[in-house]
Amino acid sequence: MRKATSPIKIDGIADEQAWQDAGTASDFFMILPMDTSFAKVRTDVKMTYDNNQIYLLVINYNGAPGPYMVESLRRDWAFLKNDNFLMFLDPFDDQTNGFAFGSNAAGAQWDGLMYEGGKVDLSWENKWTSVVKNYPDKWVFEASIPFKTIRYKKGIKQWGVNFGRNDLKTTERAAGRRCPASSLRPPSPIPAYWSGTAFPQSRAEYSLIPYVLGGLNKSYVPGSPTKWRGDAGLDAKIAVTSSLNLDLTVNPDFSQVDVDKQVTNLDRFELFFPERRQFFLENGDQFTNFGYSTLRPFFSRRRAGHAHPFRRAPQRQTGPQLAAGRHEHADGQQVGSRPAGAELHRGRPPAPGILPL
Repeated sequence: MRKATSPIKIDGIADEQAWQDAGTASDFFMILPMDTSFAKVRTDVKMTYDNNQIYLLVINYNGAPGPYMVESLRRDWAFLKNDNFLMFLDPFDDQTNGFAFGSNAAGAQWDGLMYEGGKVDLSWENKWTSVVKNYPDKWVFEASIPFKTIRYKKGIKQWGVNFGRNDLKTTERAAGRRCPASSLRPPSPIPAYWSGTAFPQSRAEYSLIPYVLGGLNKSYVPGSPTKWRGDAGLDAKIAVTSSLNLDLTVNPDFSQVDVDKQVTNLDRFELFFPERRQFFLENGDQFTNFGYSTLRPFFSRRRAGHAHPFRRAPQRQTGPQLAAGRHEHADGQQVGSRPAGAELHRGRPPAPGILPL
């Protein structure tokens, strides 16, 4: 992969000189329906970079006439139900941890953290830019991923990378490097080289996520006062080194997350939400994958109280968490903190008489 020879605009149109000078990877291997031949549906991939971004251009040619198959425009759609393209990066070159980025044919993004060599945690969300353009004979996916969005070892010159494509009209699933059809995981990253050029030096990045909460409780009984509620807090993530993160939170509101799905609980069983709070996502797979989906030894999103439709939900006795912090290595070693995913920091209890949602 060569450095970009001109500026690149993310618009789904490959008219920049940098794309003309970039190399092309097109010999994809078929995974399904057979894993013993090259892919029949053509896919061309180009990659380049500058001091701040990694650029990706993918031309997905049609394997059969007809409209593109897209199930959803939501982020992190289902891989097997959409015409899509995915890229898997292993910036640590350990064939274990990494990042995944992709899009379906309608332009909806898909991203996540890779762990255990091929599994992807879709709870991870970050900032990157992509555009999809549809044509009668192909759809073009162009993206830019900031270096500060991902982490990598200082001075590393080799990354792992692989690509995956799903074309529903031909029922063909393909990858940039050969993968067995029996594998239900995404294609695992393999080593790729940077033409002898070192990566841009990783910098100490940080992210601040504040929140402000307000509300009121009004009773229409004559003479009853209106009760006002206000609160504020802050989450911070600081990259101390390329392999060491510091997570801080002050006055956290752990009871809700803005991307949680609203669920009306009409039975007597408690609710379990997937972990989406930034404080717990880093290396959370080391604890949240024990047991089964409905039975976890360590779980941080349990909502206490029996949500029976005809019973009052009991108020939780746990007090609010005022502050918390932890720092950990990229390989998952945590220093001076309790395990991410353990049932800690449950946050504020639901108001009396209100069922947890």
